[in-house]
Amino acid sequence: MHSTLSLSSPITSSAATTSRSHSLPFTTAKPIHLRFCGLRPEALVSTTYSLNRRHGYLPCRSHSSISAALSSNDAPPKSFDYDLLIIGAGVGGHGAALHAVEKGLKTAIVEGDVVGGTCVNRGCVPSKALLAASGRMRELKSDHHLKSLGLQVSAAGYDRQGVADHANNLATKIRSNLTNSMKALGVEILTGFGSIVGPQKVKIGSSDKIVTAKDIIIATGSIPFVPKGIEVDGKTVITSDHALKLESVPDWIAIVGSGYIGLEFSDVYTALGSEVTFVEGLDQLMPGFDPEISKLAQRVLINSRNIDYHTGVVATKITPARDGKPVLIELIDAKTKEPKDTLEVDAALIATGRAPFTQGLGLENIDVATQRGFIPVDERMRVIDANGKLVPNLYCIGDANGKMMLAHAASAQGISVVEQVTGRDYVLNHLSIPAACFTHPEISRVGLTEPQAREKGEREGFEVSVAKTSFKANTKALAENEGEGIAKLIYRPDNGEILGVHIFGLHAADLIHEASNAIALGTRIQDIKLAVHAHPTLSEVLDELFKSAKVKEQASSPVSEPVAV
Repeated sequence: MHSTLSLSSPITSSAATTSRSHSLPFTTAKPIHLRFCGLRPEALVSTTYSLNRRHGYLPCRSHSSISAALSSNDAPPKSFDYDLLIIGAGVGGHGAALHAVEKGLKTAIVEGDVVGGTCVNRGCVPSKALLAASGRMRELKSDHHLKSLGLQVSAAGYDRQGVADHANNLATKIRSNLTNSMKALGVEILTGFGSIVGPQKVKIGSSDKIVTAKDIIIATGSIPFVPKGIEVDGKTVITSDHALKLESVPDWIAIVGSGYIGLEFSDVYTALGSEVTFVEGLDQLMPGFDPEISKLAQRVLINSRNIDYHTGVVATKITPARDGKPVLIELIDAKTKEPKDTLEVDAALIATGRAPFTQGLGLENIDVATQRGFIPVDERMRVIDANGKLVPNLYCIGDANGKMMLAHAASAQGISVVEQVTGRDYVLNHLSIPAACFTHPEISRVGLTEPQAREKGEREGFEVSVAKTSFKANTKALAENEGEGIAKLIYRPDNGEILGVHIFGLHAADLIHEASNAIALGTRIQDIKLAVHAHPTLSEVLDELFKSAKVKEQASSPVSEPVAV
């Protein structure tokens, strides 16, 4: 969930070549700032917004002014083809469309590629299929784990194409489900790339067809970010788009970036027999995770597997394999910018995050300037023009605005916009949105990390406490012989406010929602302690976690005000 990545332009200095049998120190350069799966820094800053505990949103003061953003030759239409037009049919656009229909809006969605967007076709859906298959393979190859359960399995194997087909078939099925659900509810699907030609007007595709809508949502998502100096051929130097096709399982693959994408693919490749080398520009692996969770996760997910890693380095040039030569990765030191080595591998996966897909939207026609590619919005997802004023009836959700680059965050933002346009003042609390990394075991989180919480506490004058519990104390986890894991609660002992929860362990991605819903609803620890959990279940990990927190008897301080981002 780290919000920045260190990148650099290529250097011309020569570097020593090291073969695959050697350990290599890698390198980084002067950072530029790109938002990936995480909150903007503003999320950690105190504001005067108030929390509606029932719905987890923040009724906030409106923006100071709204710009007409109109040219003299292009006034808004007096009547409209649709109440709501959504540009982009990914998870965010789909969620907004379904909620709009429920609210009685005549709705259309524009898609220039395929329904489902990145998540369904080239992201979270097919990757979970690969992780499911490779996870089974990992279990079958773990003799120690199987013997502890009294099981014996002869040599396990896999069919690469069969695994790839599983991922592709799942994406196809979910894409069909999304399409059918919209059609069944009366959402009109317009095929073609949507481009804004004026206030409340969108051109569809290359034709002259222009449709009008009272309100417009931009939901165009993102694409893989490839740093300068890296040559992607789609075969030996690949992005996550290519990796999800699983056209090969290389003997040795370098993964550039150790965030969510890199970690999940390392899980897939090592389970299928690859050797993995991480190249990380920052000084530690898994940047953005809570440090205590990262430390344990590194021991289990990296140190115990056929993985080596190099931190504090950047790959300034990557050349695909050709003419019998391997993939070459040139490295420089992050701080000194000095050449380090050249790594030779069979393949390289570029997992350096994602960049917003906002080109060609006609933003110049409404005087909107992107910021590092992101469309600027306020806390209600209303688009802000180049003069800092709101563009009437125009919203942007999901990866294109960079607030929190997660599919379910995009959907939640889309729903919040529909609430706005149908008369309800609803602002999404991004600190209540969970995130998960689907490794084996999984990692999940919601809210602040411990360092972030302590910084906030010092700034605002309140104490921060931490409670922890282990999966080794959970009956269900022990029955599965999966006791490796921890849950961590960060909270205010004066009033019982939950500041953050972090989980590493079996089904962590499913367990986190009790905590995220508690944050969204403003539930205090002293109240959630009274909840009942079935026994024996993994949910008792959270039950024990909340019960172990020490809240002062007379907690009267109000829950601190979260941030609308």
